[in-house]
Amino acid sequence: MNDFLPIILSILAALVVVGGLVPVLMKARKTGAKYPGTRDANDPAQSSAAGGGTLVEDRPDAVTAPTFDGTVADTDVPDDAAGLETIAVDTPAPVEGRLTRLRARLIKSNNILGKGLLALLSGDKIDENVWDEVEETLLLADLGTEPTMQLVDALRERVKVLGTRSPEDVKAMLREELIKLVDPSMDRSLNVERKGDRPAVVLVVGVNGVGKTTTVGKLARVLVAEDKDVLLGAADTFRAAAAEQLATWGQRVGVPTVRSDIDGADPASVAYEAVKAGIDQEVDVVMVDTAGRLQNKTGLMDELGKVKRVIEKLAEVDEVLLVLDATTGQNGLNQARVFAEVVNITGIVLTKLDGTAKGGIVVAIQKSLGVPVKLIGLGEGPDDLAPFDAESFVDALLN
Repeated sequence: MNDFLPIILSILAALVVVGGLVPVLMKARKTGAKYPGTRDANDPAQSSAAGGGTLVEDRPDAVTAPTFDGTVADTDVPDDAAGLETIAVDTPAPVEGRLTRLRARLIKSNNILGKGLLALLSGDKIDENVWDEVEETLLLADLGTEPTMQLVDALRERVKVLGTRSPEDVKAMLREELIKLVDPSMDRSLNVERKGDRPAVVLVVGVNGVGKTTTVGKLARVLVAEDKDVLLGAADTFRAAAAEQLATWGQRVGVPTVRSDIDGADPASVAYEAVKAGIDQEVDVVMVDTAGRLQNKTGLMDELGKVKRVIEKLAEVDEVLLVLDATTGQNGLNQARVFAEVVNITGIVLTKLDGTAKGGIVVAIQKSLGVPVKLIGLGEGPDDLAPFDAESFVDALLN
């Protein structure tokens, strides 16, 4: 018996070692990064923590979904199971209703662009001092130098020819000229139609704090209401709770979210997996949320370019929406220029447009980039996002 004791102890020791290695090997299998698709020469090799552990969530149940705790759970469970709460899938108000509410909020705001100009141009005497004040008002409203001079010259000529300064005539004249500047002829439609066997891909970019993730959630809500099959990609892998925030929006509107369970995962890999899942699941639209980044940080901007380039190994990026905080004024214009150089912006989403003095940024951005403002938001509510309409916007400023 004593002769067999060393052998038995050796076997037991070996079993203990193997048992300890099994969890490690399983974790390595889960997080080991295999970068699918053809890699470019300048793509860095994937580390074991970059891009691994990407989770493709099941489509949330339209009636119940698990209380979100940062993990992905099977939503296909009994309604009376512990930890579940009833979640009614959100549906947005009709476009007309959203536009009416946004217009009402803008009208109530203390905007100086429309009201200030009307007060100046309706006076008994319009001399050079008045025109100087008109010019100053437009510049304070972030209209930009070139559009300001264009509008002032047009108003000067029309006031001279018109010969009347009644409030009604001045308002009509100002409305016509502002609408020309805002340019209703620009195509403000969203490219969200499925093309053949590929979904439409929408990439949402911008600096920190402008509301990108919220915009993605609100827009997903609108698209679902239009009977589109949507999938979300949480490629903002650096901001704490960004993926959870996006997944919560997905649960609310009944769409799946592709995200990583590893902090600091490679955003390009997550974006790639989102588009791949969208193709496999034959969805109509894949919307990819990206990390906020300062436009003057070259490395971060290069990374954003990589996200777009990696996506395009699978499908064309149909829409690149730049989200801007309207209250940042000319700084927002500088951001727009840099982002446009990196990812070819196709549309602008202006948030916080109830920042009263900043309404002119709509004109400045469009004039500078030739890119239309496609969506506007005036608040944090789920329906506070609507298509931009030039005439409605100008009417709100002048009322």
